[in-house]
Amino acid sequence: MGESREFLYPSKWLLKASAGDRVTCELRMRIISGGFESGAILSENKLAADFAVSRSPIREALKILASENIIRLERMGAVVIGLSEKEIEEIYDVRLLIESFVFERLVNMDTNDLAMELSKILEMMKVAIKYSDADEFSYQDVLFHETIIRAVNHSYILMIWNNLKPVMESLILLSMRMRFKEKYEDFTRVVRNHELYIEPIKAKDRDLMIKSLHENFDDVQGKVEDLWMSQQMLSKGVVQQND
Repeated sequence: MGESREFLYPSKWLLKASAGDRVTCELRMRIISGGFESGAILSENKLAADFAVSRSPIREALKILASENIIRLERMGAVVIGLSEKEIEEIYDVRLLIESFVFERLVNMDTNDLAMELSKILEMMKVAIKYSDADEFSYQDVLFHETIIRAVNHSYILMIWNNLKPVMESLILLSMRMRFKEKYEDFTRVVRNHELYIEPIKAKDRDLMIKSLHENFDDVQGKVEDLWMSQQMLSKGVVQQND
Protein backbone atom coordinates (compact mmCIF):
# COMPACT_ATOMS: atom_id res chain seq x y z
CA MET A 1 0.00 0.00 0.00
CA GLY A 2 1.02 3.60 -0.40
CA GLU A 3 2.55 5.65 2.36
CA SER A 4 0.61 8.86 1.80
CA ARG A 5 -1.27 8.70 5.11
CA GLU A 6 -1.31 6.84 8.39
CA PHE A 7 -3.34 3.64 8.32
CA LEU A 8 -6.15 3.27 10.84
CA TYR A 9 -6.59 -0.52 10.73
CA PRO A 10 -3.95 -2.47 12.75
CA SER A 11 -1.30 -3.76 10.33
CA LYS A 12 -0.52 -6.73 12.61
CA TRP A 13 -4.03 -8.05 11.99
CA LEU A 14 -3.37 -8.14 8.23
CA LEU A 15 -0.14 -10.12 7.99
CA LYS A 16 -1.75 -12.97 6.01
CA ALA A 17 -4.50 -10.94 4.35
CA SER A 18 -4.97 -10.55 0.60
CA ALA A 19 -4.59 -7.14 -1.06
CA GLY A 20 -8.39 -6.93 -1.33
CA ASP A 21 -8.87 -7.65 2.37
CA ARG A 22 -6.24 -5.05 3.31
CA VAL A 23 -7.96 -2.38 1.24
CA THR A 24 -11.40 -3.37 2.56
CA CYS A 25 -10.37 -3.16 6.22
CA GLU A 26 -8.61 0.18 5.83
CA LEU A 27 -11.33 1.80 3.72
CA ARG A 28 -13.98 0.62 6.19
CA MET A 29 -12.06 2.26 9.04
CA ARG A 30 -11.61 5.52 7.10
CA ILE A 31 -15.31 5.69 6.22
CA ILE A 32 -16.57 4.82 9.72
CA SER A 33 -14.13 7.24 11.36
CA GLY A 34 -15.38 10.07 9.14
CA GLY A 35 -12.22 10.23 7.06
CA PHE A 36 -14.49 10.43 4.00
CA GLU A 37 -17.50 12.72 4.26
CA SER A 38 -20.96 11.37 3.48
CA GLY A 39 -21.63 11.90 -0.22
CA ALA A 40 -17.95 11.83 -1.22
CA ILE A 41 -17.15 9.95 -4.43
CA LEU A 42 -14.46 7.26 -4.24
CA SER A 43 -12.57 6.81 -7.51
CA GLU A 44 -11.17 3.36 -8.31
CA ASN A 45 -8.13 4.90 -10.02
CA LYS A 46 -7.32 7.22 -7.13
CA LEU A 47 -7.79 4.49 -4.53
CA ALA A 48 -5.57 2.13 -6.54
CA ALA A 49 -2.86 4.80 -6.56
CA ASP A 50 -3.30 5.57 -2.83
CA PHE A 51 -3.01 1.90 -1.87
CA ALA A 52 -0.40 1.01 -4.53
CA VAL A 53 -2.51 -1.88 -5.86
CA SER A 54 -4.30 -2.70 -9.10
CA ARG A 55 -7.96 -1.83 -9.59
CA SER A 56 -9.04 -5.44 -8.97
CA PRO A 57 -8.55 -5.38 -5.14
CA ILE A 58 -10.24 -1.96 -5.09
CA ARG A 59 -13.31 -3.32 -6.88
CA GLU A 60 -13.36 -6.29 -4.50
CA ALA A 61 -13.23 -3.96 -1.49
CA LEU A 62 -15.95 -1.64 -2.81
CA LYS A 63 -18.34 -4.55 -3.41
CA ILE A 64 -17.91 -5.73 0.19
CA LEU A 65 -18.37 -2.23 1.62
CA ALA A 66 -21.49 -1.76 -0.51
CA SER A 67 -22.90 -4.99 0.95
CA GLU A 68 -22.35 -3.45 4.42
CA ASN A 69 -24.33 -0.35 3.36
CA ILE A 70 -21.56 2.11 4.16
CA ILE A 71 -21.07 3.01 0.48
CA ARG A 72 -23.34 2.94 -2.57
CA LEU A 73 -22.07 1.84 -5.99
CA GLU A 74 -23.07 4.17 -8.82
CA ARG A 75 -21.95 4.74 -12.39
CA MET A 76 -19.69 7.67 -11.51
CA GLY A 77 -18.02 5.74 -8.65
CA ALA A 78 -18.65 4.65 -5.07
CA VAL A 79 -20.63 7.14 -2.98
CA VAL A 80 -19.83 7.24 0.74
CA ILE A 81 -22.82 6.72 3.05
CA GLY A 82 -21.10 6.12 6.39
CA LEU A 83 -22.91 5.31 9.64
CA SER A 84 -25.36 7.45 11.57
CA GLU A 85 -25.68 7.39 15.36
CA LYS A 86 -28.99 5.53 14.93
CA GLU A 87 -27.33 2.85 12.81
CA ILE A 88 -24.57 2.39 15.40
CA GLU A 89 -27.26 1.90 18.06
CA GLU A 90 -28.99 -0.64 15.81
CA ILE A 91 -25.77 -2.64 15.45
CA TYR A 92 -25.61 -2.94 19.23
CA ASP A 93 -29.32 -3.86 19.31
CA VAL A 94 -28.52 -6.84 17.08
CA ARG A 95 -25.61 -7.80 19.34
CA LEU A 96 -27.96 -7.74 22.32
CA LEU A 97 -30.45 -9.98 20.51
CA ILE A 98 -27.71 -12.45 19.54
CA GLU A 99 -26.18 -12.67 22.99
CA SER A 100 -29.60 -12.95 24.69
CA PHE A 101 -30.40 -15.92 22.48
CA VAL A 102 -27.00 -17.50 23.10
CA PHE A 103 -27.35 -17.16 26.88
CA GLU A 104 -30.64 -19.06 26.74
CA ARG A 105 -28.90 -21.94 24.96
CA LEU A 106 -25.95 -21.96 27.37
CA VAL A 107 -28.22 -22.75 30.33
CA ASN A 108 -28.66 -26.27 28.93
CA MET A 109 -25.01 -26.89 28.01
CA ASP A 110 -21.81 -27.94 29.76
CA THR A 111 -20.10 -24.57 30.09
CA ASN A 112 -17.00 -25.38 32.15
CA ASP A 113 -14.60 -25.31 29.18
CA LEU A 114 -16.21 -22.12 27.87
CA ALA A 115 -15.86 -20.38 31.24
CA MET A 116 -12.18 -21.38 31.37
CA GLU A 117 -11.53 -20.09 27.84
CA LEU A 118 -13.27 -16.80 28.62
CA SER A 119 -11.17 -16.40 31.76
CA LYS A 120 -8.01 -16.78 29.65
CA ILE A 121 -9.21 -14.13 27.20
CA LEU A 122 -10.09 -11.80 30.08
CA GLU A 123 -6.53 -12.12 31.39
CA MET A 124 -5.24 -11.03 27.96
CA MET A 125 -7.59 -8.04 28.10
CA LYS A 126 -6.11 -7.09 31.49
CA VAL A 127 -2.58 -7.31 30.04
CA ALA A 128 -3.64 -5.02 27.16
CA ILE A 129 -4.98 -2.51 29.70
CA LYS A 130 -1.74 -2.66 31.70
CA TYR A 131 0.29 -1.78 28.60
CA SER A 132 -2.29 0.71 27.22
CA ASP A 133 -2.69 -1.33 24.04
CA ALA A 134 -6.10 -0.33 22.69
CA ASP A 135 -5.81 -2.47 19.57
CA GLU A 136 -4.97 -5.65 21.48
CA PHE A 137 -7.75 -4.93 23.97
CA SER A 138 -10.21 -4.51 21.08
CA TYR A 139 -9.07 -7.79 19.52
CA GLN A 140 -9.53 -9.69 22.79
CA ASP A 141 -12.88 -7.96 23.48
CA VAL A 142 -14.30 -9.10 20.13
CA LEU A 143 -12.82 -12.58 20.65
CA PHE A 144 -14.45 -12.81 24.10
CA HIS A 145 -17.94 -12.27 22.71
CA GLU A 146 -17.32 -14.35 19.60
CA THR A 147 -16.18 -17.28 21.77
CA ILE A 148 -19.50 -17.15 23.64
CA ILE A 149 -21.47 -17.04 20.38
CA ARG A 150 -19.53 -19.89 18.76
CA ALA A 151 -20.07 -22.08 21.82
CA VAL A 152 -23.73 -22.75 20.96
CA ASN A 153 -22.81 -24.00 17.45
CA HIS A 154 -25.75 -22.29 15.72
CA SER A 155 -24.90 -21.79 12.05
CA TYR A 156 -27.41 -19.00 11.31
CA ILE A 157 -26.61 -17.02 14.45
CA LEU A 158 -22.94 -17.30 13.48
CA MET A 159 -23.76 -16.11 9.95
CA ILE A 160 -25.46 -12.99 11.38
CA TRP A 161 -22.49 -12.41 13.70
CA ASN A 162 -19.98 -12.76 10.85
CA ASN A 163 -21.92 -10.23 8.76
CA LEU A 164 -22.03 -7.81 11.68
CA LYS A 165 -18.45 -8.31 12.89
CA PRO A 166 -16.38 -6.24 10.39
CA VAL A 167 -18.25 -2.97 10.98
CA MET A 168 -18.59 -3.64 14.71
CA GLU A 169 -14.87 -4.39 14.98
CA SER A 170 -14.07 -1.02 13.42
CA LEU A 171 -16.44 0.74 15.81
CA ILE A 172 -14.87 -0.98 18.81
CA LEU A 173 -11.35 -0.08 17.66
CA LEU A 174 -12.28 3.60 17.36
CA SER A 175 -14.08 3.60 20.71
CA MET A 176 -11.31 1.83 22.63
CA ARG A 177 -8.58 4.04 21.19
CA MET A 178 -10.49 7.07 22.45
CA ARG A 179 -11.23 5.47 25.83
CA PHE A 180 -7.57 4.64 26.43
CA LYS A 181 -6.69 8.30 25.82
CA GLU A 182 -9.67 10.04 27.42
CA LYS A 183 -11.36 7.60 29.83
CA TYR A 184 -8.72 5.13 30.99
CA GLU A 185 -10.44 4.79 34.38
CA ASP A 186 -13.42 3.18 32.59
CA PHE A 187 -11.54 -0.08 32.18
CA THR A 188 -11.98 -1.14 35.80
CA ARG A 189 -15.72 -1.25 35.09
CA VAL A 190 -15.25 -2.82 31.65
CA VAL A 191 -13.24 -5.71 33.12
CA ARG A 192 -15.84 -6.19 35.86
CA ASN A 193 -18.61 -6.32 33.26
CA HIS A 194 -16.78 -9.15 31.50
CA GLU A 195 -16.23 -10.97 34.78
CA LEU A 196 -20.00 -10.72 35.27
CA TYR A 197 -20.40 -12.64 31.99
CA ILE A 198 -18.21 -15.53 33.12
CA GLU A 199 -19.80 -16.10 36.54
CA PRO A 200 -23.36 -16.92 35.34
CA ILE A 201 -22.06 -18.91 32.36
CA LYS A 202 -20.12 -21.15 34.73
CA ALA A 203 -23.04 -21.41 37.18
CA LYS A 204 -25.66 -21.68 34.37
CA ASP A 205 -27.73 -19.17 36.29
CA ARG A 206 -30.34 -17.66 33.94
CA ASP A 207 -31.24 -14.72 36.20
CA LEU A 208 -27.58 -13.82 36.71
CA MET A 209 -27.02 -14.11 32.95
CA ILE A 210 -29.79 -11.60 32.29
CA LYS A 211 -28.34 -9.25 34.91
CA SER A 212 -24.84 -9.50 33.46
CA LEU A 213 -26.18 -8.94 29.95
CA HIS A 214 -27.91 -5.72 31.00
CA GLU A 215 -24.90 -4.52 33.01
CA ASN A 216 -22.74 -4.90 29.93
CA PHE A 217 -25.19 -3.40 27.46
CA ASP A 218 -26.05 -0.46 29.71
CA ASP A 219 -22.34 0.31 29.48
CA VAL A 220 -22.49 -0.24 25.73
CA GLN A 221 -25.19 2.42 25.42
CA GLY A 222 -22.66 4.87 26.82
CA LYS A 223 -20.11 3.42 24.44
CA VAL A 224 -22.37 4.29 21.47
CA GLU A 225 -21.98 7.94 22.45
CA ASP A 226 -18.21 7.39 22.64
CA LEU A 227 -18.26 5.84 19.17
CA TRP A 228 -20.14 8.82 17.75
CA MET A 229 -17.72 11.23 19.44
CA SER A 230 -14.78 9.21 18.06
CA GLN A 231 -16.15 9.62 14.55
CA GLN A 232 -16.63 13.36 14.97
CA MET A 233 -13.17 13.92 16.51
CA LEU A 234 -11.40 11.91 13.83
CA SER A 235 -13.39 13.62 11.10
CA LYS A 236 -12.39 17.04 12.43
CA GLY A 237 -8.78 15.90 12.59
CA VAL A 238 -8.87 14.89 8.94
CA VAL A 239 -10.40 18.21 7.93
CA GLN A 240 -7.79 20.19 9.87
CA GLN A 241 -5.00 18.11 8.36
CA ASN A 242 -6.31 18.79 4.86
CA ASP A 243 -6.66 22.58 5.38
